[in-house]
Amino acid sequence: MNNGPTIVVLAAGAGSRFHGTAHKLEQPLGELSVIGQTLRNALASLMPVVVVTTPRLAAAVARVVASRDVIVLPEVGTAGSLPLGMGYSISTGVTARPDAAGWLILPGDMPLVQPATLRAVGEALAEHPVVVAQHRGLRGHPVGFSPELYSELAGLAGDDGARRVVARYPAFGLEVDDAGVLTDIDTPDDLSAVRERSAAILATAAAQPQAPDATRPALRR
Repeated sequence: MNNGPTIVVLAAGAGSRFHGTAHKLEQPLGELSVIGQTLRNALASLMPVVVVTTPRLAAAVARVVASRDVIVLPEVGTAGSLPLGMGYSISTGVTARPDAAGWLILPGDMPLVQPATLRAVGEALAEHPVVVAQHRGLRGHPVGFSPELYSELAGLAGDDGARRVVARYPAFGLEVDDAGVLTDIDTPDDLSAVRERSAAILATAAAQPQAPDATRPALRR
């Protein structure tokens, strides 16, 4: 077994609501792209990471994570392809790391989720079968699943993701001081808002040096 839960980053969607010449995950965000920043935060958690993506985004992903941790699926809608969708992406990522001590599902379009939040969700899986990060009572991502739910996750398909698994088992809402767990990017307006928040976060961090453990989110059980 590896050294902890694996973060499964989902980056295989079409991003159809984002109208532009480039995929939403390829859009610039600071010195990186949207997917690059999401992956940087995931890697900074010091937890294992696997990325499920498509040929269009594979090169951008491989610039941040090792190629052995990148799983490439056909584009959604490809003729004669497998039953693609979020559920299938989750299943593919989970079955690629069957011996993990659980899995955290993190959409690739959530670049503001902080490393400490990812660690906190992973740690909470020792006590709960399903852990959902939440901020001010609102549930978001990542969603963590314990090893006992492997067969449930491995059988997912289609576009429903893991909602049925979350509904079937007691899901513990882990309150964190991280609004990034509620922030995804679907439209150009979303991207503009994330850019502003990202710049503010960096400016605050630069102005107020933190103690080594100050980045851990505040937890309320």
